[in-house]
Amino acid sequence: MEYIQRFLRIKSKTAQIIPLQLNAPQRKLYDALAEQYRRGKPMRAIVLKARQMGFSTLTEAMIFKRTATARNIKSGIVAHIEQATANLFGMFKLYYDNLPEALKPKLRASNAREVVFDNGEGTGLNSQIKCMTAMGKGVGRSDTFQNLHISEYAFWPADKAKILAGLLQAVPHTPDTMIVIESTPNGYDHFKELWDAAVRGESDFAPVFCGWNELDEYRRPYDGFEFTPKETELMRTYALDPEQIAWRRWCIANNFNGDELLFRQEYPICAQEAFINSGECIFDLEAIERGLANARPPLTRGYFDYTYNGLKISNIEFRQDPHGFIEIYRQPDPNTPYVIGADTAGEGSDRFVAQVIDNITGLQVATFKRRFDEALFARQLYCLGMWYNKALVSVEVNFSSYPVKELDRLGYPKQFVRQGEDTFAGTMYHSYGFKTTSVTRPVIIATLQDVVRQSPELICDRDTLKEMSEFIRTPSGRAEAAKGSHDDCVMALAIAYYSRGQQSFVKLVADEPVTWTEDMRHDYEAADDEQKKKIIEMWGNPP
Repeated sequence: MEYIQRFLRIKSKTAQIIPLQLNAPQRKLYDALAEQYRRGKPMRAIVLKARQMGFSTLTEAMIFKRTATARNIKSGIVAHIEQATANLFGMFKLYYDNLPEALKPKLRASNAREVVFDNGEGTGLNSQIKCMTAMGKGVGRSDTFQNLHISEYAFWPADKAKILAGLLQAVPHTPDTMIVIESTPNGYDHFKELWDAAVRGESDFAPVFCGWNELDEYRRPYDGFEFTPKETELMRTYALDPEQIAWRRWCIANNFNGDELLFRQEYPICAQEAFINSGECIFDLEAIERGLANARPPLTRGYFDYTYNGLKISNIEFRQDPHGFIEIYRQPDPNTPYVIGADTAGEGSDRFVAQVIDNITGLQVATFKRRFDEALFARQLYCLGMWYNKALVSVEVNFSSYPVKELDRLGYPKQFVRQGEDTFAGTMYHSYGFKTTSVTRPVIIATLQDVVRQSPELICDRDTLKEMSEFIRTPSGRAEAAKGSHDDCVMALAIAYYSRGQQSFVKLVADEPVTWTEDMRHDYEAADDEQKKKIIEMWGNPP
């Protein structure tokens, strides 16, 4: 701390060269790393950034000091693009150029990619700072670093998790090493996963976030204006004073043309808000975030056991198994009608997924997620549907019609029926299964958007909510899963909600017992064993 604040210089917002004096956010990061150092632990931090907090400035200052004043130290900085790499390298040059001459180590090399300090005094134990770009081929391979700065990680390439894994292995897990991962958010990606794990205490990384309200400079004179309900809530929740609210109003009006959502994206006040306002998710991210926060584990999980004689399925029984692929959030109610939407394995996915909803309330009550062959999928789906009161089953048929044909062969009683036009005869035909087309796809997604917006509490499953958070609108305008993400849970649930109209919306009433007539009894007695079974299925056992 003393070295940084006494000897390092930065360029101010007014382009003046001034001493680096830590602000409140920078001190929060410094203290988190210092606490780990005092406890004899490797220094690890993950930083969720808002604008102009100075986290990168502090990180480079610490790396500069730890490299320029010690022998045989290698430090690495990896940014998301070339320009960012050059900007970070420029900080080191500014630090070095403005050091007192007595403190300047000799340079063996200095270019846009690395600086090598000749601080080995002839021993060959020189220290080095290496600047890299995440887009570079083989970044960080065969290197060993004592200090590593991962900059704007959320904006790294799609395979960033693999790149990061290689870089982290390049840093020994010893108390004298330091890793800082920092980024502004970019949707619910791997950076969000790392952040959540740190917040839950599941990694060695200390989570560091500072809202705009933690910077003292974000204030303006208060002229007595009346606070809005939103501003009053912010003051109560975050202990804001009128001068901070005045700055917030001024910033929204002058820097963001009155767009409060854009202001919240650039200047979040809490970590949750930072992620909610990033990315181009088509669903209501605030509702999804609440859903994830309130999500509870399923009541049970398992799979269906049954008897199959090659023609029919019988003796269906749910087997509990902690590793099972069916998750039950609500047990079936004998008087409730249900709908099942299913997405078969196809382009972009190798999972079969089914979603079960209560058709009266719309509540998600069960999920089915498994890598399967089609025959086993169809049989488990048959059991799931029968278990949920002979639910309406709506299976996507874009990639294969086998599951709907198999359900029909097994005698499943209620499948979704789509209507199409025979272009040759000009007549209408009816077929089992849901077909996703350029016409139906926007409709089912819009239906699901409406559910999330109006009743997010209906969705219980964490995997489904997470997929929704990564379901974005691309530059072409198409709504789809972000690159590297999946959408099978989303599509299955969207199909289920869309198909509800072909299922009852009222409580089921138990069938009245059939009164057998003499003719019915005569037919039964004259039937063979197989025919008798079918008669019993229709009319019940004879009296």
